[in-house]
Amino acid sequence: MSQNNLVYSTDGGRIAPKKSQPSSVKTDGIIRIRRETKGRKGKGVTTLSGMDMDATQIKALCSELKKMCGTGGAVKDAVIEIQGDNRDKIKLALEKRGHTVKLAGG
Repeated sequence: MSQNNLVYSTDGGRIAPKKSQPSSVKTDGIIRIRRETKGRKGKGVTTLSGMDMDATQIKALCSELKKMCGTGGAVKDAVIEIQGDNRDKIKLALEKRGHTVKLAGG
């Protein structure tokens, strides 16, 4: 429930609730690729973070990477998760597109 409990005012009629703008995370423009297994019952997942794109561009990039790797994946909180250890394939594909990429973690 919103914090603004005022529904009607005699001064201006109906009061429209204030719309909150989604906060975009500012990044340094470097896409970091890492392999994670935590919280996935030992299954390895390649994660990509630090993308300076909007949500629709991130989803489109995710679907292209999934097709290229032949695996499944998802987008969660502006982080792309691709199933399996596909760090090298993804790094080459993103460098061909002109992105700055770093392999992070072990």
